[in-house]
Amino acid sequence: MKTLIKEFCAPFAVAVAMSLAGAGVAHAACLDNRQIQQAVASGEIMSLAQVLSSAGIGSNAEVLSVQVCDEGGRLVYVIGVLTPEGEARNLVLSAT
Repeated sequence: MKTLIKEFCAPFAVAVAMSLAGAGVAHAACLDNRQIQQAVASGEIMSLAQVLSSAGIGSNAEVLSVQVCDEGGRLVYVIGVLTPEGEARNLVLSAT
């Protein structure tokens, strides 16, 4: 359990800071599930696993929701996660 918390907290803090900077994403145009699958399959965007891994977020993170949205001409993942403290947060991470 301590390893899980340690593994998740440091990268999570960076990701939360990134999400605060991109708080305006909620009103952006978002892709539907089929469009996300096509974008991943074509290589236009990274998979969710790749994005989480590149942000240093372990595969054991509890993901609550996932969207891919256009933020000023670039695609970003908006990922709802549950922190080890039980708090829900939105992360905004580059999809490319």
